[in-house]
Amino acid sequence: MIAREHIDRLAGTSAAVIDPEGNKIGTLGQLYLDDNTEAPNWATVKTGLFGMSETFVPLTEAVTDGDTIRIPYTKDQVKDAPRADPDGHLSEADEDRLYQHYGLAGAGSFNTGTAGGGFGTAGTGGDFGNAGTAGYTGTEGLSGTAGDEGTGGTASTAGYDTSGPTTDDAMTRSEEQLSVGTETRAAGRARLRKYIVTENVTQTVPVSREEVVIEREPITDANRDAALSGPDLSEEEHEVVLHEERPVVKKETVPVERVRLGTETVTDQETVTEEVRKEQIEADGTGRREQGL
Repeated sequence: MIAREHIDRLAGTSAAVIDPEGNKIGTLGQLYLDDNTEAPNWATVKTGLFGMSETFVPLTEAVTDGDTIRIPYTKDQVKDAPRADPDGHLSEADEDRLYQHYGLAGAGSFNTGTAGGGFGTAGTGGDFGNAGTAGYTGTEGLSGTAGDEGTGGTASTAGYDTSGPTTDDAMTRSEEQLSVGTETRAAGRARLRKYIVTENVTQTVPVSREEVVIEREPITDANRDAALSGPDLSEEEHEVVLHEERPVVKKETVPVERVRLGTETVTDQETVTEEVRKEQIEADGTGRREQGL
């Protein structure tokens, strides 16, 4: 089975996909990863004239051998597989039809990760962090019991709760306190997708050509013998081959850069407003004096 360590070597290449007999079915298109394990479980195979058709094949029993991927399916079985749009995600309905076609059991959810041929891993933009736990607010306290006013300016006797059983001589005041925490959640997905565009490139190159030049020289003692070597009067033709240069265009594909997805953490300030409740204690009657806070 093709594992995660094979992704960087295979992604973005045109590795040949062959059947059990070694016959070529097509070339590798895109790798599809399991959402949970990030293992490559599906791939598309480019078949047909110029590789214009893409068909899904499972990688459960596929093996790699150098620049080839061997799958336990025939070319006709791959070409007759149900069509699915290779748009970056397989729907459950598409997966069910593909599983049934290849005689496999189970279903999952798979995404592509293409970008310059690489696939993200944890900490490099491939995954999202697990959600954290939000902070909890404080717990509202239970009210205590009210005490009686003391005799002669003191409060040394036990009070009693007029709404229930006798308690101590103090009442507990409680209030809610706001505790704000944070949680981490997935906010979106980012993908790199490579596609081909065509542009016109104009370059100027110097070219040379030959032109006929007529040279005349007078008869001298040096060339007289050559001039008189032929008949006195005759008809003749002389021919010279002219050459010229023409531009010749060659194209080659060269790597120019590598692009990958990464993440960085930025911190913003966000104000949270929430209502909290608190208890207030007031005393009724005359001749009272507050002590303490």
